[in-house]
Amino acid sequence: MHEKPLILAYMGDTIYEQHIREFLIRKGICKLGELQAESLNYVSAKSQRKHLERLINSNFLTPEEIDIVKWGRNAKGTHNKSTDIVTYRLATGLETLIGKLYFAGNLNRIKEIMDFIVGEE
Repeated sequence: MHEKPLILAYMGDTIYEQHIREFLIRKGICKLGELQAESLNYVSAKSQRKHLERLINSNFLTPEEIDIVKWGRNAKGTHNKSTDIVTYRLATGLETLIGKLYFAGNLNRIKEIMDFIVGEE
């Protein structure tokens, strides 16, 4: 398995978005335009930063998970020009955590985190 934070974030982005898409579809949103619009409340870098800050401020993440977020946040790479670098890096930190948990086989913890993010904790 890869232990590079940006590789883990790459996978984490996929897992995160899958959970959000499934949540929105199960919520009963059936129009593609509505799904795309509603998903921005969760999948944009700005939204991911907001949800990460809520996870941290609520003491939901373990110290080890916060260390993984920081590791991912500090990874060197390019950033999306539509958001500031701090927001982009925090979103990358969250995605790194999800990717790390996924490759560790900790799917239950991913579900707990995602349930917290969508308000179903």
